[in-house]
Parts: sequence; structure tokens; C-alpha cells
Amino acid sequence: MTAPSGRSRLDVALARRGLARSRSHARELIDAGTVLVNESVASKASLPVESDDRLALVRDDPYVSRAAYKLIGALDDLAVEVPARVLDAGASTGGFSQVLLERGCRQLYAIDVGHDQLHPRVSADPRVIAYEGLNLRDLDPAITDGPVDLVVADVSFISLTLLLDRLIAVLGPDGSLLTMIKPQFEVGRELLGKGGVVRSDASRRAGVAAVVDRAAELGWHPQTAARSRLPGPAGNIEYFVLFGTDRTEVDVLAALFAGC
Repeated sequence: MTAPSGRSRLDVALARRGLARSRSHARELIDAGTVLVNESVASKASLPVESDDRLALVRDDPYVSRAAYKLIGALDDLAVEVPARVLDAGASTGGFSQVLLERGCRQLYAIDVGHDQLHPRVSADPRVIAYEGLNLRDLDPAITDGPVDLVVADVSFISLTLLLDRLIAVLGPDGSLLTMIKPQFEVGRELLGKGGVVRSDASRRAGVAAVVDRAAELGWHPQTAARSRLPGPAGNIEYFVLFGTDRTEVDVLAALFAGC
């Protein structure tokens, strides 16, 4: 493919040259350290590149989004076995969904408020039932034709505290809810630093606590938790918490913020 003329940002150039599906995908590739500019690894999406600069990928990424690696880490760290029926809340391009399918899910409901985001590699799988343009606050348990065994949630620009009741409604009493808690969407704007990053451990702890407390009000309790192996795109630290109906003595806040 002929490179476009003129100077542009690296993420724009990758998308234009067909090395990335979109600018957001390009940024994921850059964050993962898989982009080479003139044989050197690039670390910034804003890096200016010329039309004659050589762009290449270290390897073809087997996953449709960086989120897949976050879920892989969480499933391994928390020893979560993927059951038969799963709902992916906030599926987006399908990074979580792809991992769930790889790990044995037999029926997967992929839900997202957006349209045309689910990667064909995921949507083409006959085990996937996709619902686009569906706000999770309007999630109806009837769409899953009975309780699912596991709900995974990766949502942005909305607090999980506003969604937990709907997510829990599609689970049976023996089900599990695995949330990726993003403190930047759980705390007030006044606690966000430059670029929307939560800098304070106390603020991050408060964000996680808000979700844990709301789940407890609904009769669901943390079973185990782990910090995400990868940060969010802006560098925000994120946390996975697994909820169930069993009351436990697990103090996830102490575990996640030990020494803070």
C-alpha cells in the first residue's frame, strides 16, 4: 500500500496505511510495544511520522483488542473457570468475548450500546449472540432465555453502581459477576487529574469501595480481587473484583490497597 504524503501522527498513519483497523486500535498496538518506526519500537501515538518513514508491526496480534490481555490476566490471577453461558457487558470490539470463547464458553451474549464495533472474528462465531445499541441500564433478563452463569463487565463513562442491579438480574443465585472497576468513572470529576487519571490511592480505593458497597446492598459480595495487569489507555489503574452471593470474610480493599 502506498503511504500517504505529508506528516501525520503515528496512530493516524497506521490506520491510513492499513496496519491498524482504526486510530484506537493503532493506539492499542503502540501501547503493546508492537509498532516499529524505521526499525525502532515506538511508544507514543502522537509521534510525528513522514510519508517515507517505514512502519511495521512486530507481530500480528491474535486478539481484537488490548482488553483481551486484561481479562486473560484476571482469569488466571483469580483462578476463574469460564462456564457455559456468559454475558459480556460492554463488549465493544470483543476482546473479552474472544478470550471467553477461547476458554470454553458455549453461549455468549455480547452487549454494547454502540453499533458496528464487534470484530467479525468474534461476531462470526456461532456461539455469539450480539445485541448492539442496547444500553445496559435497559438490560432485560428475558434476552438471555434464562440465567447465565457468568457476567463480565467492562464499561466506560458510566458508574458500575448504576448497572449492578441489571447485571445481577441475568444471573442465577449460583452465578458470578466479574467486574473491571475503573476508578476514573466511579469518583467525581474533582478527583481526576490531568488526562482524566486518578492519581490518589485514596481516591482509587473510594472508587472500588463504592462498587463493593452497592453490590452488598444487592446481596452480592466480593469473593476475590486483583489489580489489572495492564493499565487503562491513559495510565489509570484498574481492578477486577469477582462477586457472588456467598458471604465471605474477604477484604478486597485491604488486599488491593495493602501498603497504601
